[in-house]
Amino acid sequence: MNFNFKEIFTAFMVLFAVIDIIGNIPIIIDLRKKAGHIQSEKASLIAGFIMILFLFLGQSLLKLIGIDVNSFAVAGAFILFFIALEMILGITLYKDSDEDINAITASVFPLAFPLIAGPGSLTTLLSLRAEFHIENIIVAVLLNVVFIYIVLKTSSKIERIIGPNGIQIIRKVFGVILLAIAVKLFAANIKMLFV
Repeated sequence: MNFNFKEIFTAFMVLFAVIDIIGNIPIIIDLRKKAGHIQSEKASLIAGFIMILFLFLGQSLLKLIGIDVNSFAVAGAFILFFIALEMILGITLYKDSDEDINAITASVFPLAFPLIAGPGSLTTLLSLRAEFHIENIIVAVLLNVVFIYIVLKTSSKIERIIGPNGIQIIRKVFGVILLAIAVKLFAANIKMLFV
């Protein structure tokens, strides 16, 4: 076992920034209004399950289609870069179709997937796997799942306390952190492709 607090903290912060659960509070509240109710436990557990499953099977899937982890990490760095730009500049580069939802499906789709365990977080997991020990990433995922659950349960209160301006400031701060992480991830893995 290679538990390392620094790796756990870094992986937690990267995932926290990518998932952007605080920044997604307005979307969560909108979903709650449309669906009537969101099952916080179900959404958190399904998102956590998807992320851990992808952490273990993602590498095998890549090997199956002939892509190495470093190439995927570089691609992940680009995705993180664009997510960070969205957060900092307040623009939307990618938008899912806004379909009618009900209380039965809202907790799983679009909340657990793709809002929480979406392309950004799944790509990030494999990118992190290229750099950190897997047990540290699992702890970071579990910590994020706990935090996601707390935020989902208290989203209305958080929005009232922080306010729209507070949410925007948090998004921009995490956007800058994410941008720096994307550059670091790119620099670390691009070298491996030319060795």
